[in-house]
Amino acid sequence: MTALDDMPVGQQRGTVAELEAIRDAMRRGPSDKATEAQHAKGKLTARERLQLLFDDGRFTEVEGLRRHRASGFGLEDRRPWTDGVVTGWGRVFGRTVFAYAHDFRIFGGSLGEAHAEKIHKIMDMAATAGAPLVGLCDGAGARIQEGVTALAGYGGIFQRNVRNSGVIPQISVMMGPCAGGAAYSPALTDFVFMVRGTSQMFITGPDVVQAVTGERIGPDELGGADAHTTVSGVAHFAYDDEESCLADVRYLLSFLPANNREMPPPEPCADRPDRLTPALLDLVPADEKRAYDVREVIEELVDAGDFFEVHEAWAPNVVCALARLDGHVVGIVANQPAALAGVLDIKGSEKAARFVQMCDSFNIPLVTLVDVPGFLPGVDQEHGGIIRHGAKLLYAYCNATVPRVQLILRKAYGGAYIVMDSRSIGSDVSLAWPGNEIAVMGAEGAANVVFRREIAAAADPESAREQHIKEYRDQLMHPYYAAERGLVDDVIDPAETRIRLIDALAVLRTKYVAQPSRKHGNQPQ
Repeated sequence: MTALDDMPVGQQRGTVAELEAIRDAMRRGPSDKATEAQHAKGKLTARERLQLLFDDGRFTEVEGLRRHRASGFGLEDRRPWTDGVVTGWGRVFGRTVFAYAHDFRIFGGSLGEAHAEKIHKIMDMAATAGAPLVGLCDGAGARIQEGVTALAGYGGIFQRNVRNSGVIPQISVMMGPCAGGAAYSPALTDFVFMVRGTSQMFITGPDVVQAVTGERIGPDELGGADAHTTVSGVAHFAYDDEESCLADVRYLLSFLPANNREMPPPEPCADRPDRLTPALLDLVPADEKRAYDVREVIEELVDAGDFFEVHEAWAPNVVCALARLDGHVVGIVANQPAALAGVLDIKGSEKAARFVQMCDSFNIPLVTLVDVPGFLPGVDQEHGGIIRHGAKLLYAYCNATVPRVQLILRKAYGGAYIVMDSRSIGSDVSLAWPGNEIAVMGAEGAANVVFRREIAAAADPESAREQHIKEYRDQLMHPYYAAERGLVDDVIDPAETRIRLIDALAVLRTKYVAQPSRKHGNQPQ
């Protein structure tokens, strides 16, 4: 028996009616005027966003009746339900996903003590349950009226971001402002989505920038979606509206496992695993100096031509994408000859390294498509630290224990060949097309170095140069040179590429690598 059982029936009904009235007020938010103001900015409310994120809009809320306990500066007279953040869980394609969503209508979505504790709780629940966490961010930063307790709340979020890194997928969806220290939480997560025109991220805003440096710049130019997806690389995806943004958050989750102890979810595949790919013979020109779009190669290889490119607008000389082969998720890293001739530079190395690391964290096999002329030369690159940035990609591949398959499409020169998951750094299977060229450098450059004296002393230097180029290419750059030395497992017909990739990945699905005993490596910075 409980106290509620002892109550008269009418009194019990009264308490339930009171509960429903409170819940209704909680769901509606502070006022219709505040909701209209949110919509007028082109933004949805927190609950409208959660409805779009989860299957059938169904969401189980926790701590919806939480209110702050602060006083001073008028806070004691303003104690709205939820304290400006909605937390809970639902399902995405039938799998459990946890989420929190800032409610900008309440204190501008600013973070106070109670607000932070709600986020801490849902982050801990996601980690305990082993399920992804999605943060729908639309807040004005720390709640100034609560002082240092608000800042401590951010510290708790950062600590959990790091603790959960590589354990559960963490996705930040920027749908409003995010300034100051608050911006570090999205930067610590696996993926960042942004919406054009309504979301911004920066450590110091336009007013501070102008006061300190004299530079005049608007919030979107400083930290908007396009700035962070094309210039800084802080964000991975940008969208024109919240609906399409949340649809792609769901799509991304369909590629990811619930946690690092599970495999990515397979899907039934209508695309035949034994499908030939003869179109590849025409997509990739034999002349190594001619450009092409490697995304067309990826489209031809993967199931139904469907892939999800990550960081599409940043460092376009490297393509990183999630796709499926025979229904199983793979991560694809590819040089892009259509941008900077496919060279590796600082940004491209960082982009690929981060992607390789993410795939390895969540048991996603890697397929590397190689067509690289080398690292980008130049003073800016050297002084910008191309050595340490290129080492990040090298470190990521060497550290990865997932199945790794390398495919050399055309050329693979110098240190960039080694870095792009060559056999020498641990690729499980290395395949090459018949036109491949693997060498320290291109034949022209090699001939100029090796035969410099002979060319200079010749009666016809240009003719001698052409002869020595041919000599170098015939002896050291023919397609079977690397295969003869065991650095390539097989030279294959491009039409059989999809079949061979699927076969290799199927064999490697049970791959296990024992790691050395250590706290962690010291990754290049």
